[in-house]
Amino acid sequence: MSGAEEEEDLTKLSSKELHDRAIKLAVRRGDVKFLWRLLTSIPAAEAAAGNVAESEADIKYILPLIDDYIHAGDGAVAEVLRPMYWQYLTQHS
Repeated sequence: MSGAEEEEDLTKLSSKELHDRAIKLAVRRGDVKFLWRLLTSIPAAEAAAGNVAESEADIKYILPLIDDYIHAGDGAVAEVLRPMYWQYLTQHS
């Protein structure tokens, strides 16, 4: 499959599917840098998704970040982070 075909296939996936694929690939590659970048992006994604109180809590406490990491493929937060998942998958698949 060519790069263009692969990118087209990725655009058809839901944000949850992109999240799951990006996480699986990063774990398989041992890409801690991407996983950390994701964790540090979640508070801003929470705010952009309208969850301002959640974003403030995330900034103050690491445990909510870990919980958010687990759920970053869900709902409005996944939609905000979608470009990050798509970019990672197109660069590393």
